[in-house]
Amino acid sequence: MKQKNLIGLTLPALLCTLLWGSAFPAVKSGYALFGIGDEAACKLFFAGWRFMLAGVAVLVISVITSRKLVVPTRAQWPGILLLGLVQTTVQYVFFYIGLSHTTGVKGSVISAMATFFAVGISHCLFADDRLNMPKAMGCVLGFAGVLIITLSSLDGLSGGVSLTGEGFMFLAAAASGSGAVISKFAAKGQSPMVVTGWQLTIGGAVLLLAGIVGGGHFQTVSPQAFCLLGYLIFLSAAAFTVWTWLLKRYPVGKVSVYNFLVPVFGSLMSGVVLGETVFTVRNMLSLLLVCAGIVLVNRKKEQKQG
Repeated sequence: MKQKNLIGLTLPALLCTLLWGSAFPAVKSGYALFGIGDEAACKLFFAGWRFMLAGVAVLVISVITSRKLVVPTRAQWPGILLLGLVQTTVQYVFFYIGLSHTTGVKGSVISAMATFFAVGISHCLFADDRLNMPKAMGCVLGFAGVLIITLSSLDGLSGGVSLTGEGFMFLAAAASGSGAVISKFAAKGQSPMVVTGWQLTIGGAVLLLAGIVGGGHFQTVSPQAFCLLGYLIFLSAAAFTVWTWLLKRYPVGKVSVYNFLVPVFGSLMSGVVLGETVFTVRNMLSLLLVCAGIVLVNRKKEQKQG
């Protein structure tokens, strides 16, 4: 049984969180390879290509597995459109701009706030998903962890706190948490993979259009730059596809608890790839609190079943 869970759940979940964690240094590296500076339109242009093509890739995988292209019904389109605009367009407008004004380490930790935002919103909207003591304690620990790594900038260690840096990363996390809630009722009865493919495609297309209208383009191009863009497209398509498969096969609580590894991998890889300082007391304490918070938030069902 343990070996079955290792192969069927743990290893695929580790793959997903590793891929998502690698996105933080990869995006920042992409700015350098494509010559993107402070131009917001260029960042949206970059993000738009990534998510639109990732969405197309997910839809292609769906066609291969189901042998047909599933088009949502008229009743399902509003939910998918809303999900695409919130979880892809709005989230990554703030994410791509915010990440360029903060470190990959801090960005990965702040992004973990999405879990706690989703818990708070669900408490307000769903009668069967109210806050309990473990969830409340998890949220408090998570907020404390993010507060520690954010306010550490006030002593001059990381250049201060900015609205367009840490502030935008908070807004990106809020949009991600909102999207997680929207996905609970968006396009009910439809395959999660199909919903993901369409929302990524639509949300990415809006990002790309906004970038083009704003004059966004790649300042420099090279084989290395396009290989990195290809990797970002791959990680989004692969991680979403595998995660969707896990959610269909295992209880949500067993899968979502692995989310605590995203800020861990994001921080470690930012240190390795970008040369950022990771192993400080404040960073480690912040990561520990955020990871403990995510585990507490997601352990409720497991404790009841045990």
